[in-house]
Amino acid sequence: MTQERYDVTGMTCAACQAHVQKAVSGLPGVRQVSVNLLKNSMTVDYDESSLDGRRIVEAVEKAGYGATLERPKAMGAAVPGTAETPADRARRQYRVMRRRVVWSFVFAVPLFYLAMGHMMGWPLPGIVLGERNAMIYAFTQFLLLLPILAVNAQYFKGGFTSLLHRAPNMDALIALGAGASVVYGVYALYKIAFGLGHGDTAMVAQFSHDLYFEGAGTILALITLGKFFEARAKGRTSAAIDALLDLRPKRAVVLRDGVETTIPVEQVQVDDVLVVRTGESIPVDGIVLSGTAAVDESAITGESVPVDKQVGDTLIGATISRSGYITMRATKVGEETALAQIIRLIDEATSSKAPIAKLADRVAGVFVPVVIAIAVITAVVWLLVGQTPEFALTMAVSVLVVSCPCALGLATPTAIMVGTGRGAANGILIKSAEALEIAHGADTVVLDKTGTITQGDPRVTDIAHRADATVDDVLRVAGALERPSEHPLAKAIVAEGERRGMTGTIAGAFTQIPGQGVRGVVDGKDCLGGNMAMMTAFGVDVTVAEPICDRLAGEGKTPLFFAVEGRLLGVVAVADTVKPSSRAAIADMKAMGLDVVMLTGDNDRTARAIGHQVGVDRVVADVLPQDKEREIRRLQDEGRRVAMVGDGINDAPALVRADVGLAIGAGTDVAMESADIVLMRSDLNDVPAAIELSRATIRTIKQNLFWAFFYNIIGIPIAAGCWYAAFGLRMNPMVAALAMSFSSVFVVGNALRLRLFKPRYSALAGSAQSDGEQAGAGDTVMVSAFGTDAEPCRETLRTEESSASATADGATQPTIQQGGITMRKTLGIEGMTCGNCVKHVTRALEGLPGASDVSVSLEDKSAVVSVPEGVTDEQITAAVVDAGYEVVSIA
Repeated sequence: MTQERYDVTGMTCAACQAHVQKAVSGLPGVRQVSVNLLKNSMTVDYDESSLDGRRIVEAVEKAGYGATLERPKAMGAAVPGTAETPADRARRQYRVMRRRVVWSFVFAVPLFYLAMGHMMGWPLPGIVLGERNAMIYAFTQFLLLLPILAVNAQYFKGGFTSLLHRAPNMDALIALGAGASVVYGVYALYKIAFGLGHGDTAMVAQFSHDLYFEGAGTILALITLGKFFEARAKGRTSAAIDALLDLRPKRAVVLRDGVETTIPVEQVQVDDVLVVRTGESIPVDGIVLSGTAAVDESAITGESVPVDKQVGDTLIGATISRSGYITMRATKVGEETALAQIIRLIDEATSSKAPIAKLADRVAGVFVPVVIAIAVITAVVWLLVGQTPEFALTMAVSVLVVSCPCALGLATPTAIMVGTGRGAANGILIKSAEALEIAHGADTVVLDKTGTITQGDPRVTDIAHRADATVDDVLRVAGALERPSEHPLAKAIVAEGERRGMTGTIAGAFTQIPGQGVRGVVDGKDCLGGNMAMMTAFGVDVTVAEPICDRLAGEGKTPLFFAVEGRLLGVVAVADTVKPSSRAAIADMKAMGLDVVMLTGDNDRTARAIGHQVGVDRVVADVLPQDKEREIRRLQDEGRRVAMVGDGINDAPALVRADVGLAIGAGTDVAMESADIVLMRSDLNDVPAAIELSRATIRTIKQNLFWAFFYNIIGIPIAAGCWYAAFGLRMNPMVAALAMSFSSVFVVGNALRLRLFKPRYSALAGSAQSDGEQAGAGDTVMVSAFGTDAEPCRETLRTEESSASATADGATQPTIQQGGITMRKTLGIEGMTCGNCVKHVTRALEGLPGASDVSVSLEDKSAVVSVPEGVTDEQITAAVVDAGYEVVSIA
């Protein structure tokens, strides 16, 4: 199958859209056709063995429209010589409509003044007054009308062409309505001339009042005014795509043979080495080769806090380096970059058609012929009941003019474009209009655990030590044993040790025992590290730590034992920690009426512990990838509409099976390709936000369709004079033109309200956590001591709740800790402006001797730290000042 995009010219309303779609759908080999009125584009999926592009173009031209194959684009921009982008086209159409509306009113205003002046008592020159000057009066109106007809000739050209192809559209209604008025006015000119020549003053007086030139001119001017407002509003609907296009870097600094050269970004090739300095955009996707930088990725992910990048970290093209100097290797260029793919996803979404739009398409296909028939019947009926031809013509013209298939055609694409653009600006990429519609009806959300609810990488959560030892003793031995190991749990222990400043020590005589753990020599002593089976195998008594180990296992954590010379030294628990936002996000989903299910391949005990921690009521554990897909199918068989959220390769089958799949942005490419919605931030808060955005968009589409149908249901009978006999209610053609224009503007304006959308639930307004929370997320470590006492002595290190130990008046509360008294200090700090500042201050305070429980808040410009009583305020202040910040208070 082949998919091609075409630019379609000549479409003005939903009827045009329906005719083009019908013409192409009837071709052999065509699998799917999607015609977008808003962007004047068409996407065709077809079998190239049965059809080619030339026949598709011919089919569109035979239907009365034009079509050209859209050529490839680079980074979402039109390549020189290729078709313009939707945003460019919208701006061009806006300029054209502005020129047309100006010239229309330049001549329509004096035409209206001249035609209505004698009735309204307005001052008029004597040369146009009286029966003797009737021909001058009438012919002047005709001359004023001609420029209006000229600048709006497109209505007549398109309308009569569509009639010739037996596919009438909105232009046909305008052409028939205005054309009938013009023809009748010319007829009146001849009658006036005849009356003057034959002395028939009654005929002259009658036809001087029934010219209808001002009606035709005003109708065209008002409709063009409506089109002008519509074009301006349509241009605003592509604001999100415009913003992304504006992000495209223009230049790149490439390093070749040791020489820096500035080149156009289009010339960057894969594996080129590029240089990025402070304030510059990352030219393409790549990997950091050297240096560090704080990169602002907000335009792509919606995350406001700059991200620290080090050697080996990935970079996204079009993001901005806020500080630092790096060299990078290009890995993806051109259409392969993340920005180009995001633009492509948004473009595809706005080009696709939601199932709800099919109703409008079906109606639009027969709407215009039905309206023409109603207009003819209206004229005939009024003539039969004895009304004058002028009255019957007025009613028929009103019916033709008031009818508005434009609103039907714009109802869906405008809302989808604004909705998907609003999501994209906040890191929620909706890949199709169908996904947008399905998501709003989801009643069950299935969440993968690892990488979705949890961080996706193990971290140290608890440390228990012997009563005569310290936390540092345990981590020094554990780090030395685990440093040579490649096991993920070993890396977590080493990382925790390095965070506390313990680096470099490596165990001698290192031995890895499969399925149990590691053995080595540290400080000349035989040391062991591993699971319970290893301790049992080497005769190490762990009875004293069993209560702590039972608690850890019950919490879904993995306890690792460390022993020195056959005696248990301590226990280090490692777990895949829950993301800070997960519990709040799941609570939001429940508040929205969604059932939440956690699906994981982990063992049942660990899964249930995590589920209890985040508030999930139903947990399905020990499932393989195919089992995940089967579980989704089972839920669907129960009649549920399922949204699946995942991030890994093993989630891909379930993402495809679900009614709508949502991929966490930090996940694999396979998961992102399998999903219908991509959440660029690895934040579960974006799940309720995406569903709420879907609901808001579909609600807007339904409002638009209701207005489009309601307007015509009310307007056409009034224009036809159905209530004239009973209530004297009728519609002047000029009022009909104004109402028709307003209906289209209303639909587009209603869609634009989505640009102000803010969810009641957590995410689109910004990052789910404050900077202070992010700085401490995942760093909570529980420390216990075990020995002869029945109850262990427990302290908490680096937990955010500990900041509450400071009293309301700022007084410092001492905390009893293993080995002495720890003082709680609260600092007021000036100079912090971003998340990196938070990290710098955090590291400075953690570097103090014996410091623990560091919590830094960017919002409050404050920090809380626990230090031994021997650490002075001067030492604390000096540490912060050395980091580049100012301490304004300390208590």
